[in-house]
Amino acid sequence: MVSYVNALLYGVGGIVVAGMALLVAFQEKLVYVPVLPGLTKSYPITPARLRLVYEDVWLRSSDGVRLHAWFIKLLPDCRGPTILFFQENAGNIAHRLEMVRIMLQRLHCNVFMLSYRGYGASDGSPSQHGIIRDAQAALDHLSQRTDIDTSRIIVFGRSLGGAVGAVLTRNNPDKVSALILENTFTSILDMAGVLLPFLKWFIGSSSSKVPKVLNFVVRSPWSTIDVVGEIKQPILFLSGLQDEMVPPSHMQLLYAKAATRNNECKFVDFPTGMHMDTWLTGGDQYWRTIQQFIEQHVPEKKENESSSIGNGKLAMQSKAHCEELLAAC
Repeated sequence: MVSYVNALLYGVGGIVVAGMALLVAFQEKLVYVPVLPGLTKSYPITPARLRLVYEDVWLRSSDGVRLHAWFIKLLPDCRGPTILFFQENAGNIAHRLEMVRIMLQRLHCNVFMLSYRGYGASDGSPSQHGIIRDAQAALDHLSQRTDIDTSRIIVFGRSLGGAVGAVLTRNNPDKVSALILENTFTSILDMAGVLLPFLKWFIGSSSSKVPKVLNFVVRSPWSTIDVVGEIKQPILFLSGLQDEMVPPSHMQLLYAKAATRNNECKFVDFPTGMHMDTWLTGGDQYWRTIQQFIEQHVPEKKENESSSIGNGKLAMQSKAHCEELLAAC
């Protein structure tokens, strides 16, 4: 009996040690995947392939890392809200261009797509502290532009991008007007137990009543559940109920945490949405949900009464011109 108990204890100890070794050695490779299997780090296409009007933007993060981004304008003579989009953990911004093309058409917005450090054409290696710096550099760049309405900057993050966007939005209440989260996790600590089930007894959310002995070795915890409750701006939660990567319960927990302190939160789920395709399977409802959220919380500025008639006509003509040109794309 004693030998059996000893063997069991040794086995448990071995699992803990093995789990710790895996986390220490490979955690960045598990969390950040700049290169998809069988592909290269470079962009397979650029926005020009989809006939999108864009510019290459080069930034410097606060620690000196050189970053690349695409600023995709609705059209040169059209103004609207600007969405700062943060992607998932795998691949690069070029893999999101088809979604962004539809985003421009449906939301009549500009889109700024940042390559995190170590992704695409950006230098460096990804880490939580580094990517937070990268996101801030992107927002600071947008806030200084004179060709957009800087009072209508909306952060949109999917999966890992939601964790990035949540931190940025919390840290910049005067620069970010609203936040959109899609299929985002509560924390990497919780996701470790989802992706590696044998670790769930040793790693998990800091809110757990049982101490998790491996939490301290995680360098990129991305605890969105702790951040989201501190955000004051309006938040839209988009959840695909068939998400095969992040359990949909994570989005429900995030919404519940945020809504306790923020009465401008909205949760919408999509029955057939998976982790990467909710924007596609959600169809018209998906885009109408975002459009209505923007119209409600980040409306276009109204001109003063003395020029409202003339400007109103001009705005209508400009909007019609934008829609006509977009329909031709």
